[in-house]
Amino acid sequence: MNEFTRAHFPASIRDRHPRIGLVLGSGLGGFVSRIKIEETVAFADLEGLPVSTVPGHEGRFVFGSIGGIEIVIAQGRVHLYEGWSAREVAAGIRAMAALGIEKLILTNAAGIINEGFRPGQWMQIADHLNFTGQSPLTGGPHFIDQTQVYSRSLRQLFHDQADELGIPLPAGVYAWMPGPQYETPAEIRMLRTLGADAVGMSTVPEAIQARALGIEVAGFSCLTNFGAGMTPDALSHEEVIETGQQAAETLARLLEASFLND
Repeated sequence: MNEFTRAHFPASIRDRHPRIGLVLGSGLGGFVSRIKIEETVAFADLEGLPVSTVPGHEGRFVFGSIGGIEIVIAQGRVHLYEGWSAREVAAGIRAMAALGIEKLILTNAAGIINEGFRPGQWMQIADHLNFTGQSPLTGGPHFIDQTQVYSRSLRQLFHDQADELGIPLPAGVYAWMPGPQYETPAEIRMLRTLGADAVGMSTVPEAIQARALGIEVAGFSCLTNFGAGMTPDALSHEEVIETGQQAAETLARLLEASFLND
């Protein structure tokens, strides 16, 4: 299931053993300034890894440590709407798995569906809805259980740590839509009826791939804007980037404290 090995990475990376992988969504790339950067590798320099064309996605692996724990960060990701398949979208996860990560933290920028949420908040992903009809496991009988895609133990860890820090961290269901266009007001109403709390265009294929590889997964959505029709405002990618940049500091505090207590 995994075409990547340590040999795909430069020689200087092959002896690294990061325990935690982190994928940064739109506008969240600034998180890397909070870690001690020891090495970087561009996605373009690794055979088999697709490269994003979306603003706010740097397109590189950053190696370093946080809370004394070795970590690898995917600063940016690719999406279905760029023309990639779900398996290609999840290639970065397989590359990190080849380095031996045990836990994966997925982040994204998402639109609000739950009327009780507000822009600038973080939502911890408790479950997801896949509205794309695609899976990174397509191509074989990979019947992977999805009962706990997002680890209950990690969710409890982050919930408890958020309480200690005074960070609001509601849990909710994330809906994966193909994009690239934003949803219509009717689609937002449909998603709310079906149980979604937030909506975005990423994360789900990576979570599925990680679980198939035996990696423990946690997910966080930066709630950047209300869904279409919930306010009179038009939606823009610039708003998503700006809100994500402002919220990155909060996530950094939460992850640093959680890793120190891990």
